Amino acid sequence: MVTNKAMLALSLALLLAVSACSRQQSDWEKTRAANTTDAYELFLKKYPSGEFTAQAQARVKELYEERDWQKARDADTQEAYQAFLKQYPEGKWAEEARIRVENFTLAQAPSNATPAAADSANTQGNTASGAGAAAAAAGAATAAAPKKPSVPSASPPSAAQPAAQTGSYGVQLGAFKSGADAANKRWAHLNKEYPKTLAGLSPTVSPLKSSSGTLYRLQVTGLTEKHASSVCKSLKSKSQGCILLHPTHH
Repeated sequence: MVTNKAMLALSLALLLAVSACSRQQSDWEKTRAANTTDAYELFLKKYPSGEFTAQAQARVKELYEERDWQKARDADTQEAYQAFLKQYPEGKWAEEARIRVENFTLAQAPSNATPAAADSANTQGNTASGAGAAAAAAGAATAAAPKKPSVPSASPPSAAQPAAQTGSYGVQLGAFKSGADAANKRWAHLNKEYPKTLAGLSPTVSPLKSSSGTLYRLQVTGLTEKHASSVCKSLKSKSQGCILLHPTHH
């Protein structure tokens, strides 16, 4: 009799366990179908330590990050991307956010020559004026001296002219803290996704040291202003980060 009761209790326990598992499985499928933060949070409240708890926690985190990234993109300001990075420093879109922050920084930099460059130009001008005056004086002295018969000499061969540069503009396609490898991987990805836009272009990785560390900037230089503007316009239309680099930016 005791054995029968024990078997009955065990059977009931197994039945309840199977029923609970079946209910949790059903609720999990419904939650996945809804695929919203509210649905996952409700599931986690009901099953705080269930079979699918870890998956639910991971997915709700992804959804919140996707929501906040979309907000940052909609705002499209340096402050919005910095706030996103502060909240998700190692998130899925962290590198893209860093690219856009760096692009805003470069966009705000002055494109005209620096005062130091202007002073250098003035100094060179004054030096040239002084040299001109000295040359004039030397010429007068030479004219006053007796002239000797001129002896024709062979003209030196003309030096080969350097090939004309395509242009002095460029574009920046990314800025990475993790190193040059990340910049090269970014180029490989962009070149695969947008082969027509980037056809014939060769990238360079330019390091920039700052108080927060070194940024490895992915750039393409030697472009005309028209070509560089066209590349950035095309990439931005596809929600890709790009900044036009003026001659003084690189």
